[in-house]
Amino acid sequence: MQLEDLNLEIAPLPGAIPAWCAQIRTEQLVPACQQIRTGGGRLLALWGSDERARKQTYTLHIALATHPGLLLLTLSLDASKPVYPDISPIFPSAERMQRAAYDLLGLFAQEAIDHRKWLSHNCWPAGHPLRKEFDFQRQVTPNINGYPFIPVIGDGVHEIPVGPVHAGTIEPGHFRFSIVGERILRLEERLGYKHKGIEKLAETMSLAQGAKLAGRISGDSTCAYAWAYAMALESMTDVTPPPRALWLRALLLERERIHNHLGDLGYLGNDVALSFGFAQFWILKEDVLRANGALFGHRYLMDCIVPGGVACDLPPQGKAHLLAEAKQLEQEIGALRAVYEEHAGLQDRFLTTGRVTPDLAAQLGLTGMPGRASGQAWDLRAQYPCAPYDVLDVRMATHRNGDVAARAIVRIEEILESLRLTRLILEQLPAGALTVPIPFAPVDSFGIGMVEGWRGEVLVGLQAAADNRIERMHPHDPSWQNWPILEHAVIGNIVPDFPLINKSFNLSYAGQDL
Repeated sequence: MQLEDLNLEIAPLPGAIPAWCAQIRTEQLVPACQQIRTGGGRLLALWGSDERARKQTYTLHIALATHPGLLLLTLSLDASKPVYPDISPIFPSAERMQRAAYDLLGLFAQEAIDHRKWLSHNCWPAGHPLRKEFDFQRQVTPNINGYPFIPVIGDGVHEIPVGPVHAGTIEPGHFRFSIVGERILRLEERLGYKHKGIEKLAETMSLAQGAKLAGRISGDSTCAYAWAYAMALESMTDVTPPPRALWLRALLLERERIHNHLGDLGYLGNDVALSFGFAQFWILKEDVLRANGALFGHRYLMDCIVPGGVACDLPPQGKAHLLAEAKQLEQEIGALRAVYEEHAGLQDRFLTTGRVTPDLAAQLGLTGMPGRASGQAWDLRAQYPCAPYDVLDVRMATHRNGDVAARAIVRIEEILESLRLTRLILEQLPAGALTVPIPFAPVDSFGIGMVEGWRGEVLVGLQAAADNRIERMHPHDPSWQNWPILEHAVIGNIVPDFPLINKSFNLSYAGQDL
């Protein structure tokens, strides 16, 4: 599909990725979304902003992935009655985003089936916290009302509530299982227990302070969020980081991908009682984290990527160390892959468990690593490559089985590809400066950044206020799209397999609990 086919007034957005924007009318929203969906497009993010002070309206933003690039639709909504058409029949993943937009801003999706509160948990019963007049420092008293889970009724059907507090040191989430025997008929999730107020907090910050905040949205994806934020700010200020900085950003992002996949492969072994796999993969992860700390100053690479470039350089001994590390990791992962693939007990638990077929993945918008394991050949490093990925020729890892085994294979292959990319980056790393200054952003300027993190595409939309401050920041994690699909992946499986299926996705609680 070509963007000209939409019959919209489309203008290019500046930045490192191909992107366009279009201001639309209410009656154009559903036809445009339907046409994009028919042409193979996907919903990336949906959020709102309070622009009553300048335009006497609220604005709905809808970011869509199309073949040519990212398309941002903006729809002005009446300040006295901010309503818009429901798009969840076209893009099912929009449903929770629309519920969150109502909780936070009061933007109401008409004709939507589900209007239950998603993020508020009744903690702000009066008002919407992203409206400018809302006092976020005031004390609120939670109204402890039961969440209206959808019941499953029938002979022999039982409910199992799990969480939000769990036995392990993980973030809170409630999972309501409807079962017959041990077989799962339905799963319904309830998230948002640790709402941090990040989007509201950003409105109190300068654009420079917001960069530090972005890197702390989801600690295991600090490079992805920091780069997406920097990309958005750089597009607003017409800044291009030095070549060396861009190549170092890619090196840091690939290291983030490596250590997270190593940890998850260990956890997958642990969930099927293969403690050997857990120990060995976590030894490798620890080695990578220690190298991060020694070479870049932080085990998880926090604050290494900054607007205008990077805050750290590769030390003189770094190249030799990383090349030796890559060689060792390839050998160790090759041996551990053979163990996983030949272990009958592990394969019995992995194969066919938690399967998401390619057709279902396409219908529901599964993205990122789980999407590639279900036949969705989508990776920003390949589809919308920014520098230096535009010259690295990323080899996308995909599978079609869509089960736990497929997600484990894709993880292994993505680590090996990241190690190959690491060698290329080290061989071609240009000399030069690490950063350039960021000028003041024009008032009301807008920028968007998008990076392929280890879970999938991380997006940051950014709008500037006066005095180089943040008017609106919206970070978006791919877990928004993928959490609802986990509910489908567990159907027909037994309850004891849920932790394994859940870990094979390893979705973020923090990334969408803003």
